[in-house]
Amino acid sequence: VASGGELSRISLGITVIAAERTRTPTLVLDEADVGIGGAVADALGRALRQLGKSAQVLCVTHVAQVAAQGHCHLHVDKSDGGTTVHALDARQRVDEVARMIGGATLTEKARARAEEMIAIAAAADT
Repeated sequence: VASGGELSRISLGITVIAAERTRTPTLVLDEADVGIGGAVADALGRALRQLGKSAQVLCVTHVAQVAAQGHCHLHVDKSDGGTTVHALDARQRVDEVARMIGGATLTEKARARAEEMIAIAAAADT
């Protein structure tokens, strides 16, 4: 019997392997990281970042380790008036990853960690 997190990882693994072997221009993943965290989430984020070099990957996530690995970050806001999506600039992105780390109250430590995570992801591309 597999947990929800295990099923998500199996499905994602199959998707990533298939995308690497075929010409898949866009992948849309909705919370493929459910039930994971820490080093596993970091590894998943790195795999998605690598995949993003050859295909467009749109990934809905609430996990900081995954979000920090993105090449860009979109914010989706749902309200009674509808849904809006906008690209975050560098500072907004740091704040959003910091919220994922620390919750609603942004601290300088959470921001510093978010900046560090984003910088580490970008440095891996060089």
